[in-house]
Amino acid sequence: MTSDAFDSELFSSADEQRAYEEFCEQQERAQTFQLDAPALVCRWRMAKRQVPLLNRHIRALSQRTVNGAPLSHNMLSWAKQHVEWSLAEGDYTDPNGVLMLVIDINGNAAMTVGSYEPLGELTAGQLTQRAEDARAEQAETGVAPEVLCAVQEGALHIVADADESLCGSMTLVVQLAETLGHDIVFANSSDALAGARFLVSDEHGVVLAADCESGTPEDQELARTLQRGVAKLFA
Repeated sequence: MTSDAFDSELFSSADEQRAYEEFCEQQERAQTFQLDAPALVCRWRMAKRQVPLLNRHIRALSQRTVNGAPLSHNMLSWAKQHVEWSLAEGDYTDPNGVLMLVIDINGNAAMTVGSYEPLGELTAGQLTQRAEDARAEQAETGVAPEVLCAVQEGALHIVADADESLCGSMTLVVQLAETLGHDIVFANSSDALAGARFLVSDEHGVVLAADCESGTPEDQELARTLQRGVAKLFA
Protein backbone atom coordinates (compact mmCIF):
# COMPACT_ATOMS: atom_id res chain seq x y z
CA MET A 1 0.00 0.00 0.00
CA THR A 2 1.37 3.41 -0.98
CA SER A 3 1.80 6.20 1.54
CA ASP A 4 0.52 9.77 1.28
CA ALA A 5 3.36 11.06 3.50
CA PHE A 6 6.57 11.94 1.66
CA ASP A 7 9.75 10.75 3.46
CA SER A 8 12.41 13.29 2.44
CA GLU A 9 15.15 11.43 4.35
CA LEU A 10 14.84 8.33 2.16
CA PHE A 11 13.61 9.63 -1.18
CA SER A 12 14.45 12.62 -3.34
CA SER A 13 10.88 13.08 -4.58
CA ALA A 14 7.34 11.89 -3.97
CA ASP A 15 7.40 10.15 -7.37
CA GLU A 16 10.51 8.20 -6.38
CA GLN A 17 8.86 7.11 -3.13
CA ARG A 18 5.68 6.11 -4.96
CA ALA A 19 7.65 4.06 -7.50
CA TYR A 20 9.48 2.26 -4.71
CA GLU A 21 6.27 1.46 -2.81
CA GLU A 22 4.66 0.12 -5.97
CA PHE A 23 7.75 -2.01 -6.59
CA CYS A 24 7.52 -3.44 -3.06
CA GLU A 25 3.86 -4.30 -3.60
CA GLN A 26 4.81 -6.06 -6.83
CA GLN A 27 7.43 -8.15 -5.04
CA GLU A 28 5.00 -9.09 -2.28
CA ARG A 29 2.49 -10.23 -4.92
CA ALA A 30 5.22 -12.20 -6.67
CA GLN A 31 5.72 -14.27 -3.54
CA THR A 32 2.09 -15.42 -3.60
CA PHE A 33 2.66 -17.45 -6.74
CA GLN A 34 5.44 -19.65 -8.06
CA LEU A 35 8.40 -17.81 -9.56
CA ASP A 36 9.56 -18.53 -13.07
CA ALA A 37 12.96 -20.08 -13.79
CA PRO A 38 15.57 -18.60 -11.42
CA ALA A 39 18.17 -16.30 -12.96
CA LEU A 40 19.98 -15.53 -9.70
CA VAL A 41 20.10 -17.31 -6.35
CA CYS A 42 21.95 -15.85 -3.35
CA ARG A 43 22.44 -17.82 -0.14
CA TRP A 44 23.43 -15.72 2.88
CA ARG A 45 24.29 -17.13 6.30
CA MET A 46 22.24 -15.88 9.24
CA ALA A 47 22.89 -15.52 12.95
CA LYS A 48 20.26 -14.77 15.59
CA ARG A 49 17.63 -13.66 13.04
CA GLN A 50 20.04 -11.33 11.29
CA VAL A 51 22.40 -11.45 8.30
CA PRO A 52 25.70 -10.20 9.79
CA LEU A 53 27.23 -9.38 6.39
CA LEU A 54 24.08 -7.82 4.96
CA ASN A 55 25.63 -4.52 3.87
CA ARG A 56 28.47 -6.36 2.13
CA HIS A 57 26.00 -8.74 0.47
CA ILE A 58 23.88 -5.84 -0.78
CA ARG A 59 26.95 -4.11 -2.22
CA ALA A 60 27.87 -7.33 -4.02
CA LEU A 61 24.27 -7.73 -5.15
CA SER A 62 24.46 -4.30 -6.77
CA GLN A 63 27.24 -5.68 -9.00
CA ARG A 64 25.23 -8.71 -10.10
CA THR A 65 23.19 -8.91 -13.28
CA VAL A 66 20.03 -10.71 -14.36
CA ASN A 67 19.61 -11.37 -18.06
CA GLY A 68 22.65 -9.16 -18.64
CA ALA A 69 21.15 -6.12 -16.90
CA PRO A 70 22.06 -4.71 -13.46
CA LEU A 71 19.52 -4.92 -10.68
CA SER A 72 17.41 -1.82 -10.17
CA HIS A 73 17.83 0.52 -7.22
CA ASN A 74 14.32 -0.46 -6.13
CA MET A 75 15.26 -4.15 -6.12
CA LEU A 76 18.33 -3.48 -3.97
CA SER A 77 16.36 -1.31 -1.54
CA TRP A 78 13.60 -3.89 -1.31
CA ALA A 79 16.07 -6.71 -0.63
CA LYS A 80 17.82 -4.85 2.18
CA GLN A 81 14.60 -3.62 3.77
CA HIS A 82 12.91 -7.00 3.46
CA VAL A 83 15.78 -8.69 5.27
CA GLU A 84 15.95 -6.10 8.04
CA TRP A 85 12.23 -6.02 8.69
CA SER A 86 11.13 -9.57 7.96
CA LEU A 87 13.80 -11.69 9.64
CA ALA A 88 13.22 -10.20 13.08
CA GLU A 89 9.51 -11.04 12.96
CA GLY A 90 9.42 -13.93 10.51
CA ASP A 91 7.98 -17.35 11.30
CA TYR A 92 10.81 -19.82 10.67
CA THR A 93 12.40 -22.58 12.70
CA ASP A 94 16.12 -21.82 12.48
CA PRO A 95 17.22 -18.30 13.54
CA ASN A 96 20.78 -19.28 12.53
CA GLY A 97 19.86 -20.64 9.15
CA VAL A 98 20.41 -19.48 5.59
CA LEU A 99 18.46 -16.75 3.84
CA MET A 100 17.90 -17.47 0.16
CA LEU A 101 17.11 -14.67 -2.28
CA VAL A 102 15.77 -15.83 -5.65
CA ILE A 103 15.28 -13.54 -8.65
CA ASP A 104 13.61 -15.13 -11.66
CA ILE A 105 14.09 -14.44 -15.36
CA ASN A 106 11.22 -11.93 -15.28
CA GLY A 107 12.80 -9.86 -12.50
CA ASN A 108 10.44 -11.04 -9.76
CA ALA A 109 12.03 -11.83 -6.41
CA ALA A 110 11.28 -13.86 -3.31
CA MET A 111 13.06 -14.71 -0.07
CA THR A 112 12.93 -17.79 2.08
CA VAL A 113 14.82 -19.12 5.11
CA GLY A 114 16.10 -22.65 5.52
CA SER A 115 18.27 -24.53 7.99
CA TYR A 116 22.02 -24.25 7.68
CA GLU A 117 23.75 -27.46 6.61
CA PRO A 118 27.52 -27.28 7.13
CA LEU A 119 29.87 -28.74 4.59
CA GLY A 120 31.60 -31.95 5.48
CA GLU A 121 35.34 -32.26 5.19
CA LEU A 122 36.41 -31.45 1.64
CA THR A 123 39.82 -31.84 0.05
CA ALA A 124 41.58 -29.02 -1.77
CA GLY A 125 40.50 -30.65 -5.04
CA GLN A 126 36.85 -30.66 -3.98
CA LEU A 127 37.02 -27.02 -2.90
CA THR A 128 38.60 -26.18 -6.24
CA GLN A 129 35.67 -27.81 -8.04
CA ARG A 130 33.17 -25.79 -6.01
CA ALA A 131 35.07 -22.63 -6.87
CA GLU A 132 35.07 -23.53 -10.57
CA ASP A 133 31.31 -23.99 -10.44
CA ALA A 134 31.04 -20.56 -8.83
CA ARG A 135 33.22 -19.09 -11.59
CA ALA A 136 30.65 -20.28 -14.10
CA GLU A 137 27.99 -18.39 -12.14
CA GLN A 138 30.23 -15.32 -12.09
CA ALA A 139 30.40 -15.41 -15.90
CA GLU A 140 26.59 -15.22 -16.02
CA THR A 141 25.73 -12.91 -13.12
CA GLY A 142 28.90 -10.91 -12.41
CA VAL A 143 29.82 -12.20 -8.94
CA ALA A 144 31.01 -15.62 -7.75
CA PRO A 145 29.38 -16.69 -4.45
CA GLU A 146 32.41 -18.83 -3.56
CA VAL A 147 36.09 -18.09 -4.19
CA LEU A 148 39.18 -20.26 -3.94
CA CYS A 149 42.07 -18.80 -1.94
CA ALA A 150 45.38 -19.77 -0.44
CA VAL A 151 47.88 -18.29 1.97
CA GLN A 152 51.27 -18.56 0.32
CA GLU A 153 54.47 -17.08 1.75
CA GLY A 154 52.44 -14.78 3.98
CA ALA A 155 50.25 -13.34 1.20
CA LEU A 156 46.58 -13.99 0.53
CA HIS A 157 46.19 -15.36 -3.00
CA ILE A 158 42.71 -15.08 -4.53
CA VAL A 159 41.62 -16.86 -7.70
CA ALA A 160 39.88 -13.89 -9.29
CA ASP A 161 40.68 -10.96 -11.55
CA ALA A 162 42.05 -7.87 -9.81
CA ASP A 163 39.14 -5.72 -11.07
CA GLU A 164 36.48 -8.33 -10.34
CA SER A 165 33.55 -7.64 -8.01
CA LEU A 166 33.84 -9.97 -5.02
CA CYS A 167 31.12 -11.57 -2.94
CA GLY A 168 30.35 -10.16 0.51
CA SER A 169 32.31 -12.75 2.50
CA MET A 170 35.35 -12.38 0.26
CA THR A 171 35.48 -8.62 0.81
CA LEU A 172 35.55 -9.25 4.56
CA VAL A 173 38.40 -11.77 4.28
CA VAL A 174 40.40 -9.30 2.16
CA GLN A 175 39.87 -6.60 4.77
CA LEU A 176 40.92 -8.93 7.60
CA ALA A 177 44.10 -9.96 5.78
CA GLU A 178 45.00 -6.35 4.95
CA THR A 179 44.36 -5.29 8.55
CA LEU A 180 46.80 -7.96 9.69
CA GLY A 181 49.40 -6.54 7.30
CA HIS A 182 49.36 -9.20 4.57
CA ASP A 183 49.58 -8.59 0.83
CA ILE A 184 46.73 -9.49 -1.52
CA VAL A 185 47.58 -11.28 -4.78
CA PHE A 186 45.04 -12.02 -7.51
CA ALA A 187 45.50 -15.08 -9.72
CA ASN A 188 43.72 -15.92 -12.97
CA SER A 189 43.89 -19.66 -12.34
CA SER A 190 44.23 -22.13 -9.50
CA ASP A 191 46.90 -24.10 -11.40
CA ALA A 192 49.82 -22.33 -9.73
CA LEU A 193 48.11 -21.97 -6.37
CA ALA A 194 50.11 -23.36 -3.45
CA GLY A 195 50.22 -22.93 0.29
CA ALA A 196 47.28 -23.38 2.65
CA ARG A 197 44.14 -23.58 0.47
CA PHE A 198 40.61 -22.67 1.51
CA LEU A 199 37.26 -21.62 0.10
CA VAL A 200 35.50 -18.36 0.96
CA SER A 201 31.72 -18.68 0.73
CA ASP A 202 28.74 -16.41 1.43
CA GLU A 203 26.97 -19.43 2.90
CA HIS A 204 29.79 -21.28 4.66
CA GLY A 205 32.36 -18.63 5.53
CA VAL A 206 35.99 -19.78 5.34
CA VAL A 207 36.28 -23.51 4.66
CA LEU A 208 39.77 -24.95 5.09
CA ALA A 209 40.77 -27.89 2.93
CA ALA A 210 40.77 -31.14 4.88
CA ASP A 211 44.23 -31.81 3.47
CA CYS A 212 45.39 -28.27 4.24
CA GLU A 213 48.85 -29.30 5.36
CA SER A 214 50.80 -27.58 2.60
CA GLY A 215 52.46 -24.24 3.14
CA THR A 216 54.46 -23.11 6.11
CA PRO A 217 53.09 -23.29 9.64
CA GLU A 218 52.72 -19.50 9.46
CA ASP A 219 50.62 -19.79 6.29
CA GLN A 220 48.41 -22.41 7.89
CA GLU A 221 47.94 -20.29 11.00
CA LEU A 222 46.89 -17.24 8.96
CA ALA A 223 44.31 -19.36 7.13
CA ARG A 224 42.93 -20.49 10.49
CA THR A 225 42.94 -16.89 11.77
CA LEU A 226 40.85 -15.78 8.79
CA GLN A 227 38.49 -18.70 9.39
CA ARG A 228 38.04 -17.76 13.04
CA GLY A 229 37.57 -14.08 12.19
CA VAL A 230 34.61 -14.82 9.94
CA ALA A 231 33.18 -17.55 12.19
CA LYS A 232 32.89 -15.09 15.11
CA LEU A 233 30.10 -13.31 13.25
CA PHE A 234 27.93 -16.42 13.35
CA ALA A 235 28.71 -17.61 16.87
